Amino acid sequence: MERLCGPKLPFWVANQTLHTDSPDLPECFQLSVLSWLPCVYLWLACPPYLFYLQRNNKGYIMMSILNRVKTVFGLVLWIVCWTDLFGTFHELQQGDSKPPIYFVTPLVVGMTMLLALFLIQFERLRGVQSSGILFIFWFLSVLCAIVPFRSKILQAKYQSEISDKLRFTTFYFYFSLIVAELILSCFNEKPPLFSNIDTDPNPCPQSTAGFLSTMTFWWFTSMAIKGYKNPLEAKDLWSLNKRDSSEVVVPKLLREWEVEQSTQAHFSKPTPAGESNHVGGESSPEEVEVLLSKQKDPKKPSFLRSLIKAFGPYFLIGSAFKLLQDLITFVNPQLLKLLISFTKQKGAPTWWGYALAFLMFFAAFLQTLILHQHFQYCFVTGMRLRTSIIGAIYRKSLIITNAAKRTSTVGEIVNLMSVDAQRFMDLTTFLNMLWSAPLQIILALYFLWQNLGPSVLAGVAVMILLIPLNAAIAVRTRAYQVEQMQYKDARIKLMNEILNGIKVLKLYAWESSFKEKVLEIRQKELNVLRKTAYLGALSTMAWTSAPFLVALTTFAVYVTVDKNNILDAEKAFVSLSLFNILRFPLNMLPQVISSIVQASVSLKRIQDFLSHDELDPDINLMVPQGSLLAVVGHVGCGKSSLVSALLGEMEKMEGDISIQGSVAYVPQQAWIQNATLRDNILFGKAYNEHKYRCCLDACALTQDLEVLPGGDLTEIGEKGINLSGGQRQRVSLARALYNEADVYLLDDPLSAVDAHVAKHIFDQVIGPEGALQGKTRILVTHGISFLPQVDNIVVMVEGRVSEMGSYQELLKQNGAFAEFLRNYSLEDIIEEDEALIDEEENFPDDALSNHTDMVDNEPVVNEAKRQFIRQISIISGDLENPKSRSVRKRLCSERKHAESDSEKKLPKVEKLIQAETAETGRVKSKVFWEYVKAVGPLLSLFICFLYGCQSAASIGANVWLSQWTNDAAQNVTQENVSMRVGVYAALGMAQGLLVMVSSFTLAMGNIGAARKLHYALLDNKFHTPQSFFDTTPIGRVINRFSKDIYVIDEALPSTVLMFLGTFFSSLSTMIVIVASTPIFAVVIAPLAFIYIFVQRFYVATSRQLKRLESVSRSPIYSHFSETVTGSSVIRAYCRHDAFVLMSDMKVDENQKSYYPGIVSNRWLGVRIEFIGNCIVLFAALFAVIGKDKLNPGLVGLSVSYALLVTMSLNWMVRMTSDLESNIVAVERVKEYSETKTEAPWEVEDKKPSPDWPSQGNVEFSDYSVRYREGLELVLKNLTLSVKGGEKIGIVGRTGAGKSSMTLCLFRLLEAAGGEITIDGVKISEIGLHDLRSKLTIIPQEPVLFSGSLRMNLDPFERYSDGEVWKALELSHLNKFVSNQPAKLELECSEGGENLSVGQRQLVCLARALLRKTRILILDEATAAIDLETDDLIQSTIRTQFEDCTVFTIAHRLNTIMDYTRVLVLDKGQIAEFDTPTNLLFRRGIFYGMAKDAGLAQ
Repeated sequence: MERLCGPKLPFWVANQTLHTDSPDLPECFQLSVLSWLPCVYLWLACPPYLFYLQRNNKGYIMMSILNRVKTVFGLVLWIVCWTDLFGTFHELQQGDSKPPIYFVTPLVVGMTMLLALFLIQFERLRGVQSSGILFIFWFLSVLCAIVPFRSKILQAKYQSEISDKLRFTTFYFYFSLIVAELILSCFNEKPPLFSNIDTDPNPCPQSTAGFLSTMTFWWFTSMAIKGYKNPLEAKDLWSLNKRDSSEVVVPKLLREWEVEQSTQAHFSKPTPAGESNHVGGESSPEEVEVLLSKQKDPKKPSFLRSLIKAFGPYFLIGSAFKLLQDLITFVNPQLLKLLISFTKQKGAPTWWGYALAFLMFFAAFLQTLILHQHFQYCFVTGMRLRTSIIGAIYRKSLIITNAAKRTSTVGEIVNLMSVDAQRFMDLTTFLNMLWSAPLQIILALYFLWQNLGPSVLAGVAVMILLIPLNAAIAVRTRAYQVEQMQYKDARIKLMNEILNGIKVLKLYAWESSFKEKVLEIRQKELNVLRKTAYLGALSTMAWTSAPFLVALTTFAVYVTVDKNNILDAEKAFVSLSLFNILRFPLNMLPQVISSIVQASVSLKRIQDFLSHDELDPDINLMVPQGSLLAVVGHVGCGKSSLVSALLGEMEKMEGDISIQGSVAYVPQQAWIQNATLRDNILFGKAYNEHKYRCCLDACALTQDLEVLPGGDLTEIGEKGINLSGGQRQRVSLARALYNEADVYLLDDPLSAVDAHVAKHIFDQVIGPEGALQGKTRILVTHGISFLPQVDNIVVMVEGRVSEMGSYQELLKQNGAFAEFLRNYSLEDIIEEDEALIDEEENFPDDALSNHTDMVDNEPVVNEAKRQFIRQISIISGDLENPKSRSVRKRLCSERKHAESDSEKKLPKVEKLIQAETAETGRVKSKVFWEYVKAVGPLLSLFICFLYGCQSAASIGANVWLSQWTNDAAQNVTQENVSMRVGVYAALGMAQGLLVMVSSFTLAMGNIGAARKLHYALLDNKFHTPQSFFDTTPIGRVINRFSKDIYVIDEALPSTVLMFLGTFFSSLSTMIVIVASTPIFAVVIAPLAFIYIFVQRFYVATSRQLKRLESVSRSPIYSHFSETVTGSSVIRAYCRHDAFVLMSDMKVDENQKSYYPGIVSNRWLGVRIEFIGNCIVLFAALFAVIGKDKLNPGLVGLSVSYALLVTMSLNWMVRMTSDLESNIVAVERVKEYSETKTEAPWEVEDKKPSPDWPSQGNVEFSDYSVRYREGLELVLKNLTLSVKGGEKIGIVGRTGAGKSSMTLCLFRLLEAAGGEITIDGVKISEIGLHDLRSKLTIIPQEPVLFSGSLRMNLDPFERYSDGEVWKALELSHLNKFVSNQPAKLELECSEGGENLSVGQRQLVCLARALLRKTRILILDEATAAIDLETDDLIQSTIRTQFEDCTVFTIAHRLNTIMDYTRVLVLDKGQIAEFDTPTNLLFRRGIFYGMAKDAGLAQ
């Protein structure tokens, strides 16, 4: 420095700087270090920054006044610096030679100003609205210029005149300009041109926020204020930043994943033969072996690698921040050391103390800012990971093969989305700890060694011993977690099935059996939770006692090793604060490692799923274009599999299939979305009124629309819950019809509809004259009556095509098909058809057209004529007959005009499925009280008391330590060392024990509460009436059982634990600081006020954001599970992309509320930690002020406590908020535990006799019923009586109230008026189980539960195996079951998927045979069965239930022709009720239906 500054200007003068009351820095130091510091910073930061700008161009910003002013000031600064330089040259010419520093510094500073000037403009062209780099530069410049600013004034004060006028003036010019630049750089530029800010209705202010605003998260404040004033709603949320949205993030990951897959596939290809190294081309045996072993293990494509490539670079920025923060963490203990030694020195100048206090504050503040930037980067990475993983899984689930689908249930795939994607999100926050924790540990140990020497090793030894303990606990906890997850999955799966089949459970009165099953799983789950709680208490103890044990051993060893070692305040408290820094990384490491283990398991699951085989939908069964092919055969002979194969859904063993043109597909079980009826039919196509009306007509849906409350805008529940089976099937058909494809695959679309409707649909849609004529149609059917009209028939037997040909050919072949037909005499039908054809010739054309007009304008024209005309148009065999075509066209067009008017008049209808409400406002204290009640009020008080004791013990130990360090000053150390160490140890141990006891008691209380809450919820849901399940999506109920119970089981307890811990530790900090420096009490009030203020803002906003987030989360999963169930339909209609888009929108909608949630935590963190930093500042300041009265021990105690408080304060607010958001789960569970229940299961004093009903007489008297309050009556004033043993057939159009009648017998619908009496007992008076267990139903939809076949037949195990086999034999299943290796223990998969629909129906028959009650109800039971099985069932019912009363809701009239009486319902009233023969004779409605079905002349 001598060379630069010359001999006259020394670089450093100690007396002038440190040891004086008004310090000043020498001129040489000012000119060199202070001037160069900002310049060095800017030149170093520039190259990487320019590289970054080059890569990220946001578009340019127009020149603004702000920009011009900045530029001008920059120019002036450069001129000012060079004025100095020229001044020096001028003096040189005058002969007054200055030292070189006067040349170098102005030159360097001037160059730097030019660089800054360039940056200002370059940033403008690159669209940077506010520059952090330049802000820091101006800030540093001002900071460094303050010292010369002061010293120049001091010089002027002491000297009579200013010696160096030029430099004096230029400096003040320079100073005012850099201050101006600093102020200007706080403001923002306008957004760049063409940015999406202008187009976005509600852009996220982050994109336009300035540097300061970004660092302090000030831009979030507007949201916090809004959320505080009114509860936030979805419309208040900012749109997602483009860079975080699905459309950017998902393709990014998929690109990397595809690259990864293709490179791996490339590597794992076997080496082609003939590329061997030997000249002769013969490979040696060793080499062959090597080659083989290489090929055996192709490397799997690594999903992790693609994640890192896609999101690694962004994450690294966060890691850089973390590194900085780790280094700054260690500044404060060093400052504390200086502060304590300062309080010991009596004559030290006071400005030292103040400087130290402010330095501590500044270091802490800087650390806060940097830490939260790091968190922001990590969380955003996590968020993007989740978005991209969900997107990837969704896209994959649409294209995986059926085989792959079988390996993972819908629930498991949904789990991949919810749980596994979540784990990645959680991991990103910790991931940096992997390298940061070891770094912090090494640094802390280094400083400790400097402080205490080798004694530190004793402490380190204790830490290292604690690690295996923590690790062992973590491993056990992990194992328990896995076990508990299994129970939880099993419980949710069971609940899912129960809720899906709740109607069946109610009809069979099986609730209690299933309730037991759930509670059994729940009990296991709670046992595991209890074990986890024991471990948790241990680990909490280890975590609280660790720093203390380490301190104890270190201090004890330090004092006893050497007589001269004296434990003074400096050593003790600096070591304590370093131990506290150590505590965090040491505890995080095991957590991070277990988190990584979890994530790696998830990674493997996701990777396996994404590597599943995909479908190659390429298919060729020779079906001539434009022909109609029917596929017939017995139950389970592979008809549906054939259709699946055509769709490319089945696994191909060999051969290939190809379809030309587009495909429409009608599955056997209709797939209906939760949307309006119209949306279900349009399925993404544009709405065309005319075409749409024609479709409705053709599918016989027009009349149904009149019945539905909102016409075709009625919202359909999940899985089509509020449509009858027939309606669902017809909607599915209408969808296919509307979607105009080339090839139609129809898997038994006529099974669920009534006979006359089936005929109508065949005529209007499928048949040779239907709307689909000229298209290629493949129809799987059981209806024989239609076979004469199809072009070709394929007969399948046991998975093979046994015969194929036209109807006539097959009859001639006299094979299986002819046999099949002979059993069902069709002669009469065929004859009737021929008769009609003869008649047609006698009709002149115009007569036909007259008829049509008549039918159109006069609804009174009798049924027969309409029927008659319809017959004509079908059977006119030649396709070339243009007349009948035109008739149908005209029918359609005329009807259209009539209907479009009525559509406009439709009233706005209430939605079936109520939107899930997000609670708003503060959580009511009642909810907390509910939880406390569930835990037990006395237990709760006791827990708080334990926490208080534990804090007291901890304060005691530290106060004792400060007393001990004061011994050093009085030189009375040696005598009482053992006493000091002993008491310190005792206090610490007491604290550890108390911690363990308190956390264990707390856990026990929480588990008790969880048990009570779940039991109440489960019990209520089993007692809830059916109407609740019809209007509530199952997902919402499942959510209570999974998400909310999970929160109560696991999240709430840990939140309560943390909350109590942080609350008491913050409290004890305040007590300690106030005790040591009472004046601190003055500051507490304003700080507490700010704290509570910020906390209220935050909690109000964040709680609402969390609620919005959880409400927007379930649609992702419900849409997803809907998609997985309907994937074959979606693929068949090529709606793949539309559904992907829908899913992306739902994910983005969810992230829209998640993102402000993350930021709110950062916003809070910066503000609360600022308060914490103020506490540090004031604790230090007051210690400096009162240093004469305080001993160093107390100063150390109070400041080291203050350094800890930041963490506690921050966590306390977070925990308050988490507590409020988690306690909402209690509220939600409570809400569903208190819904209205149905009548009691058993009424003790009204119990019917055990053998009731002995006769089986059923009487309806003036009976009316409605589905729900406020809806129309479905049955109106029915009065009828049925004698025991009668067989009653119930017929009527869809929606006439046939099914409702059966539901009334079971009291699934309670009477709106009137009575039903069975054998003299009024059914409304007895318990539901007493009633339902005495009736038997074979329901419309066969529902099976996953479990053994035996469990499905007899869940209460009331019957012997023999009886079960007998039932199977009678239901014709014994052959199938005895062929299975597992026999009765045959596992039924979820919903009985591994049995065909017909087999499931037979299982339901077997159930009925087992129960064998006096009254049997058959609800459309025979719809999905082929005629042969149908006959079997009918004969079984006739023989086995001969003496029972049987009610049959019939579709196929031939089943009820020999019944005692037939009840014809029309619009909820009895239209006709008599014997079939009388009804036919009366020629009423029944006669019309029979004529339709070809059973009457």
